[in-house]
Amino acid sequence: MGFVTMNSHMATEEKSISEDRMLVFVPPHPLIKHWISVLRNEQTPCPIFRNAMAELGRLLMYEASRDWLPTITGEIQSPMAIASVEFIDPREPVAIVPILRAGLALAEHASSILPATKTYHLGVSRDEETLLPTVYLNKLPDKFPEGSRVFVVDPMLATGGTIVAALDLVKERGIDNKQIKVISALAAPPALQKLSEKFPGLHVYTGIIDPTVNEKGFIIPGLGDAGDRSYGT
Repeated sequence: MGFVTMNSHMATEEKSISEDRMLVFVPPHPLIKHWISVLRNEQTPCPIFRNAMAELGRLLMYEASRDWLPTITGEIQSPMAIASVEFIDPREPVAIVPILRAGLALAEHASSILPATKTYHLGVSRDEETLLPTVYLNKLPDKFPEGSRVFVVDPMLATGGTIVAALDLVKERGIDNKQIKVISALAAPPALQKLSEKFPGLHVYTGIIDPTVNEKGFIIPGLGDAGDRSYGT
């Protein structure tokens, strides 16, 4: 297996793992487990499903940004005294790349937890027969600013075709594997294996890893079609 599954409590052990191994983080937070359960329930109505996806995305991006965002230190005047402070450095670019459609729901709260971000939309559809991806919308820049940190947001890592196509487009624009973090609601072994073979050193943050994918490319037990359930169409 070309990837290592970790929980966030093991983050300090990263340095002992080869930089060539992809790391898959499954944060053991009870709120993450709660929102995954809401998403799985076939009775969950569309507005609540979309809200659950957004809340899950907020938690996963919070976990993924730990020890990754650049900071600056200084002093400010509080109402009581001078205080030493630390801010996220707004000069260091952070990009969000949601894969349409369901990626919009998972990335909905990104701007509320990540200061000074830019969002670049990427539309990728999957052929229901061949399961091969087709890019139908590409709002990525010609080249990302040097030193960019990029969150690629794809709710379902099933067969891996969509996320691989998206990462290829991001990397063509001057980004290496260490500058990318993938955010997903659910993941399955076929996608993770494909990512580990093609993108060594990549970090993936997911709510849960399900055991398998069926012949139609859906994660089992999964949560169904994330785009259809998010937007009711």
